[in-house]
Amino acid sequence: MKNTLKALRAERDWSQANLAEKLGVSRQTVNAIETEKYDPSLPLAFKIAELFDKKIEEIFSPERKK
Repeated sequence: MKNTLKALRAERDWSQANLAEKLGVSRQTVNAIETEKYDPSLPLAFKIAELFDKKIEEIFSPERKK
């Protein structure tokens, strides 16, 4: 799943560890989401969207197959 999490985090000058703490997850989880190796659960996606005051679909988008 494509996402803009890294850019949103950078805009606020937060480290992966800072974001992980705010979300109650590990830094490794944040890294895996940012590198698109892990898709967050729906509750975590909602938490991320709420933290950045965005809609889920403004942060995450399905990867379209060609």
